[in-house]
Amino acid sequence: MCFEDVVIRGASWHEQLDFSTTNFDVDSFVTFGVVVHRLRWVTGWFANERLLNVASFHASTTGRTIYAGRLRHGMRTLEFDAAQQALLLVDQTRLPRETVLVTCHTPEDVAHAIRTMQVRGAPAIGVSAAYGLALCALRTTSNNADTFLSALVEAADLLGATRPTAVNLRWALDRVLTQVRKVTEREGVQAAKRAVLQLADEMADEDVAVNRRIGAFGLDLVPGNANVLTHCNAGALATVDYGTALGVVRAAHEAGRGIHVFVDETRPFLQGARLTAWELQQMNVPMTLITDSMAGHFMSRGKVDLVVVGADRIAANGDVANKIGTYSVAVLAREHNIPFYVAAPVSTVDLSLACGDDIPIEERSSEEVTHLNGQPIAPEGVEAAHPAFDVTPARYVTAIITECGVVRPPFVETLAATVSGAVAGAA
Repeated sequence: MCFEDVVIRGASWHEQLDFSTTNFDVDSFVTFGVVVHRLRWVTGWFANERLLNVASFHASTTGRTIYAGRLRHGMRTLEFDAAQQALLLVDQTRLPRETVLVTCHTPEDVAHAIRTMQVRGAPAIGVSAAYGLALCALRTTSNNADTFLSALVEAADLLGATRPTAVNLRWALDRVLTQVRKVTEREGVQAAKRAVLQLADEMADEDVAVNRRIGAFGLDLVPGNANVLTHCNAGALATVDYGTALGVVRAAHEAGRGIHVFVDETRPFLQGARLTAWELQQMNVPMTLITDSMAGHFMSRGKVDLVVVGADRIAANGDVANKIGTYSVAVLAREHNIPFYVAAPVSTVDLSLACGDDIPIEERSSEEVTHLNGQPIAPEGVEAAHPAFDVTPARYVTAIITECGVVRPPFVETLAATVSGAVAGAA
């Protein structure tokens, strides 16, 4: 057993206990361990509270480095700290070598974290943006309704401009603004402030529940002893918790399917090598890290049984925008008759866009291609392109796994029906 830090969390306090990794009396701790294990699996409350999780390994200062032990269950990428009135984010640019928490006090802080990919993944940045509006609301001193709403709209514009491809970002902002306008008109500014934070909390909890349902539906698509290939990171770190594509992997692992995962490193930001490999390691899922250009090799030798990826936006016809390189994987999967699945919440579907040609593709700094960890890997003066996403045509997608079920072609009809059903169910 090797715990360096253990945190016991209450509603408004944190107490950190330091255990030496030497001379540790395991027997004296075993009763507590058994109780924690049983409670965590028996009660949903305990799972939601995350007694032992990444986001609870924190202190009151920005940039605190936490060297955590093995985190096999319960990774929360973000959570609101009521004591600090701040949003806490796991800094994903620092993983896997160190776990650093970023403290966001303002919507500007949240926008910076999204833009610099300290927090990333469509569901995670959507909920982060919702909390960004909550921070704006809490820090707005005026009780004038027009002034209050104007401040929130301005913050929403700032947050919405950070990353254009992920539709969850705009979806979350619009949902919060719609709710806050209603509450402000009906009950006033102070009630609206409380409502914004409450809605952000609800959205965070909803995301976890949605991801678990995606995992449950996806489980039926994963045969025993399967070799799964995934691209980028669509796990707990890309969401509030559990994950979408990795949620399917996680569900299969928890069900004892005996799976193995091929992890594309995902150049140029290395989300696969840095984040997906780290998450799978925490869960003890057997895996092999490969470069992006190796996928075809392993497919041609019958080493890959299915592909599961996430999505940042899905058009009405089923075209899927996801991390750059996904399209190439889909083409290779079709060539080798391998199922290609996309795991994403219904909020990722954008019925306002007819096809993938209409999806805005974010262009990031070319330095992220020419440099690695701040060090140049290309000759000085070389021009580099960096579209952060590509679009996989619907014809390459076997099915889309959502919290409402597995959606299959023809996507124009089935996606519309799924979204309609989800909206009706939420009403």
